[in-house]
Amino acid sequence: MRIDIITCLPRLLDSPFSHSILKRAQDKGLVEVVVHDLRDFSTNKHKAVDDYAFGGGAGMVLMIEPIDLCISKLKAERDYDEVIYMSPDGELLDQGLANQLSIGGNLILLCGHYKGVDERVREHFITKEISIGDYVLSGGELGAAVLADSIIRLIPGVLSDETSALTDTFQDNLVAPPVYTRPAEYKGLKVPDVLLSGHEKKINDWRYERSLERTKQRRPGMLDE
Repeated sequence: MRIDIITCLPRLLDSPFSHSILKRAQDKGLVEVVVHDLRDFSTNKHKAVDDYAFGGGAGMVLMIEPIDLCISKLKAERDYDEVIYMSPDGELLDQGLANQLSIGGNLILLCGHYKGVDERVREHFITKEISIGDYVLSGGELGAAVLADSIIRLIPGVLSDETSALTDTFQDNLVAPPVYTRPAEYKGLKVPDVLLSGHEKKINDWRYERSLERTKQRRPGMLDE
């Protein structure tokens, strides 16, 4: 899988893809993440990629031309399953959507900034819009990093134990159960005996019951789904 991220602030994405699981996934050749500076596609002598909104109002708008030039160049080089715009009013990212995107092919992620992008970009170049939550960020870069992380960790071979992703919160429409590690007792605080029993069925039953209990308490709407 290849993920191309288009942004006018590429340095914001240096850290997320340079450490931990995302870096190891790239080092293994399981995914390729390429960040493109939108200013490289500006035909303006000042490398401007934004302008004032027609009709007035506060804030700047990313122009259609550099976005078109960048997306067109990428699509001429390879096929893409989706061209995704990170937007607060897009489809809400959840585990099901991450699962779906992880088994697909190449993706383009377009990061908005300022007041967003020229609406013609959304109408003619974008195939899917995704939001990471009902709030507004300064730009789409952090959202793109979150989306990429949620996808990449699901690719076979990325996690050292592939079953780990299958037991994450939301994978089976339940919140994950509590987890514990050494020491078994700390200042009188003890790990539940069942987890030390070595009895696989009892442990699995306990985990399911705790997941169900925690889901009822914290995310009851998930059970309705």
